[in-house]
Parts: sequence; structure tokens; C-alpha cells
Amino acid sequence: MGLVACCDWRFMRIERFEDIESWQLARALTRKVYVVSGGGKFAQNAGLKDQIQRAVGSVMLNIAEGFDSGSNTEFVRFLRYAQRSCTEIQSALYIALDQNYVTSAQFQNIFEAAQLVRSKIGAFIKYLMAYERRNKTARAACPNPTKNFPNQELP
Repeated sequence: MGLVACCDWRFMRIERFEDIESWQLARALTRKVYVVSGGGKFAQNAGLKDQIQRAVGSVMLNIAEGFDSGSNTEFVRFLRYAQRSCTEIQSALYIALDQNYVTSAQFQNIFEAAQLVRSKIGAFIKYLMAYERRNKTARAACPNPTKNFPNQELP
């Protein structure tokens, strides 16, 4: 798809979903969730284990699927699903904590990791929406850009 993403006002092209910072952080979050949910009392509660593992997988999967959706508007929709899954992970962690399936330290570590992923996704959504608004304004100001600038690559 080749989205253009911003980093400190420098532009870079994102060629693969693996290049997206929030996907990378979601992958690390997934490893953490699988470690704590795969053993001990947590693993014995199949319902909660499956729920939190599905939610954490959903974060990565929705970022990847949205990346390949073909438009920033559609991508944002999938990113919002990923955000909701981060919140679902946090809620499931409370159940795990209350049932003594995780320690307070494990809870805090994973909860904060989920919050970071959610926050990074939110920042990316804001960027993509602003990018769309800028492009819409640019297209309106120059309805036939190839006629006016035939040899220039446009955003």
C-alpha cells in the first residue's frame, strides 16, 4: 500500500505492516500475554485464557488487515478495532488479577503495555486523519494536478 507516515515532521514510507510501530508494540504485548496466560491457574481457566489471547491477537491482526485495506479511512476503522481490543485486554487483566492468576507486577506491566499500544494507535489515527484532510484540501485547490505538475509525484 505504501502509506506515508510522519515521524518528527520527517516523512517516511511504510511499505509493510511490520514497519508500523504500534504493530511492533502489539507483537511484544502479545508475547507478554501468552507467557502469563499460558501457565499456572490462568491456563486452567480456558474461557479467560482464550478471551485475552484472542483480544491480544486481534490488535496485531487488525493493524495488519487495516494496512492492506486500500484507503486511510478504512485503515482508521481497523485501527479503532485494535484500540478496542487493547481496552478488552486491560479489562480481562482485572479478572485475572482478582482471581490471582497474575501478580500485581505482571498486571501493571501488561496493563501499561496495552495502554502504550492503544496510545500509539491513537496517535497514528490522528496523523492519518490529518493527512487525509491535507490531501483533500490540496486536491480541491488543484483539481487536475497532473496537468499543472505533470512530472511531480503527489501525496
